[in-house]
Amino acid sequence: MTIRALGYMVIGSDRLSEWEGFATGLLGMQRVDRGAGMRAFRMDDRAQRLLVSREAAPATIGWEVADAAALDALAARLEAAGTKVSRGSRALAGERQVTDLILFQDPQGTPLEVFHGGLRADTAFTPGRPISGFLTGPLGMGHAVLHVADADALMPFYRDLLGFGVSDWSRKPYPLYFFHVNGRHHSFAMVGSGQTGLHHFMVELGALDDVGQGHDIARTEEGRLAYGLGRHTNDHVTSFYARTPSDFFVEYGWGGQIIDPATWQPHETFDGPTLWGHERFNLPEEDRARMRAIAMDAAARGVRVPNPRPAPFATGCAWADAVIRAE
Repeated sequence: MTIRALGYMVIGSDRLSEWEGFATGLLGMQRVDRGAGMRAFRMDDRAQRLLVSREAAPATIGWEVADAAALDALAARLEAAGTKVSRGSRALAGERQVTDLILFQDPQGTPLEVFHGGLRADTAFTPGRPISGFLTGPLGMGHAVLHVADADALMPFYRDLLGFGVSDWSRKPYPLYFFHVNGRHHSFAMVGSGQTGLHHFMVELGALDDVGQGHDIARTEEGRLAYGLGRHTNDHVTSFYARTPSDFFVEYGWGGQIIDPATWQPHETFDGPTLWGHERFNLPEEDRARMRAIAMDAAARGVRVPNPRPAPFATGCAWADAVIRAE
């Protein structure tokens, strides 16, 4: 695969102070200085993973490739397929803390960036609140999920042109497609909701207690908790969803399934997105009841997630491998 990880997210917002409180006080990220009109945050040894800027589009997804040759090859493939590609300026590369990048859009207009050479910080990561740390390394920042008007129409772009591997899909209660670019079960997904825009991005923690304590923090803020604590059926993540200052969500999770992309078989799933929990506080009661009924059906059939999760291959990151072996 050319694209190998979700590298960063860029959010356009003028609610910089609210984002700072959310990213550090709830998520546990570390704020770093990047100049006026923006807030940048670290999650690991990278110089930044999340950038919030008054000048940016509402949500931009930054994908990582190995080197300059891979970046040029992808740019050429995109242009040959009719996708307009722009080369990022030196100033933009500096803002993104990368060596070089290209910019383009998917067919529904989602801003995408692909880069190589994510810069490393010269100091250790210091979390904004006490957490064990984030599971990143070769698995990337986490995953990003888009609302899409027509998931089937976008499939050729992400699967065939960008080279994302299909992990699994479902048709009910709405079309859902999940894609991997490394050992994380999915780094990207599409929700066929008929809408457009970012549904959520996900970050994975090193300990379940990090998630539980984050859940307690989110419950103290009116309107912050969008989905209650629960576990997903396909990637096995235990998580909750918090509403951001930009009104999309961040999934805050632990225990995601690690796959071997070389042997993984794409398949359709039929048990719904949630094994238990994930009460949708953001939805009207009728829709909440429908999602509860799907989870109750899974419970009645005794659907379970294998535990402990298998570790079919090493991630290449000593810290991530230690987390996987400990579970």
